[in-house]
Amino acid sequence: MARIAHNLLDRAKEQLLAEIRLDVRDPRVLAAMASVPRERFLPEELRPYAYDNRPLPIGHGQTISQPLIVAMMTEALRLTGGEKVLEVGTGSGYQAAILAELAAEVVTVERVAALAEGAAALLSELGYHNVRVHAAGETMGWPDGAPFDGIIVTAGAPQVPRSLLDQLAPGGRLVIPVGARDVQELLVVSNTGHGLTSRRLGPCRFVPLVGSGAWATADIGYPPL
Repeated sequence: MARIAHNLLDRAKEQLLAEIRLDVRDPRVLAAMASVPRERFLPEELRPYAYDNRPLPIGHGQTISQPLIVAMMTEALRLTGGEKVLEVGTGSGYQAAILAELAAEVVTVERVAALAEGAAALLSELGYHNVRVHAAGETMGWPDGAPFDGIIVTAGAPQVPRSLLDQLAPGGRLVIPVGARDVQELLVVSNTGHGLTSRRLGPCRFVPLVGSGAWATADIGYPPL
C-alpha cells in the first residue's frame, strides 16, 4: 500500500514538473524542485496532494506556497551557488529547502514559534545544514546577517519594506508580493549599486506579511504573538 502511494506521488511530481517547465527554464531551479520532497513539509493528511500546483494549509493561518510560484520566485533570484539568501516567512520550511539546494547559505525567519521549530527540525533531518532558522524580531528580516545577495518574502506586503532594501547587497535581488491583503503583484527589486530597479512577474495571492513596514496584526485580524 505504501509503495502504491509512493508511486502515485512520483507520477504527480513528474506531472507538476512538466507544468512548471512551461514557465520556468533555469535547470538548477528545476532540479531543486525535483529534489525536495514537498510532501514532507505538509501535514500528514495533506501529503497525497503535495504535488498539486496550489497552496495548501500548514496550520496557524499559514500556507505552503504554490509550487509554480516557488519556482518563479526562486528563478528570479538568479542564484549561481555562492550566495547568502534571506527568506522572510519560513512556514513549514519548503522554500528554504529549495533555496538551500541552490545557495551557499540560507537565513530564514518566522514569527510563529511552532512553525519555526518544526521547520528547523525537519530541515536538519533532511540534511539541509546550510539553513539557519530564526524567530522573527522587531525589525523585518535579519539585519544581523546582512547584506544578503537575495531576499525572498513569502507573504504579501502593502509596500516594499525599507528595512529589507537596506539588507540587500549591491547586485542583489529582492522578490516580494506587494499589494492589497487579498491579491498582490509579484515584484523583483534589484540593487544595481547605483540605485534600485523593479519589474513585475505577475499577480499572486499570499497570506499577509506582518511586522514593521508591513501589515499590523490589528489590520488583518491576527492575534499578536
